[in-house]
Amino acid sequence: MSTARRQSIKAHTAGESPPDLADADVRARGLLLFDRHCRQCHGAPGVAPDAIGLGMNPSPPNFAQMGRDLPAPEIYRAVSNGIKLTGMPAWEFRLNESERWAIVALLNSSPALAPAEYQERRARLLSATLEETTPRSPEVFWKPEDAVRRGQVAIQQYACPACHVILGIRGPDAQVGPPLEGLAARIYPAGVLLNTPANMITWLRNPQEVKPLSAIPNLGVSERDARDIAAYLYTLR
Repeated sequence: MSTARRQSIKAHTAGESPPDLADADVRARGLLLFDRHCRQCHGAPGVAPDAIGLGMNPSPPNFAQMGRDLPAPEIYRAVSNGIKLTGMPAWEFRLNESERWAIVALLNSSPALAPAEYQERRARLLSATLEETTPRSPEVFWKPEDAVRRGQVAIQQYACPACHVILGIRGPDAQVGPPLEGLAARIYPAGVLLNTPANMITWLRNPQEVKPLSAIPNLGVSERDARDIAAYLYTLR
């Protein structure tokens, strides 16, 4: 399975060229983003993973190994799309393109990054209260092609199956919220809005704004992802 995964990633990244990853500012942003989102599972030079990372099965790869063994485009694809059958999520749904490349830039430098240097950089950046400064990329113009397929992936990445049974989506036997089978044919899917594509997107993005007492949390669903999820939900007739 590991061989198949590596070969698949290699095939999908053939011919791709990364941006300049040697810029010190890009690597500094990458360190902050890695510390915020990735260190908990992968650890860092001289820093153990948190309890969640130590308890994962299979164990997440070590920080240094990723930069040593994989070309930058392959790291970027794994970061963006996640890896099935592991705990690795698709960060495309949470970080924009420049942020994901910043993490790759840091990992690309990892073989030469000693523990003392990593921890000094981390302490200096955090003490300076440097926050994530990369501007959010504008939403990519939504294209209807493959929207249903993208929506199926997005539903998994926003953990919708944790509460709902959704036809065609693998997940636990979740009975927290109602099953979504036949959602496209319902008149009031949220109980308060007519079932139209625009209202469905509004509901997906801001459920508690639409229905303040709803137990559905605001998951930070982007406009593009909401359109894709709606496209999939409208196949459930």
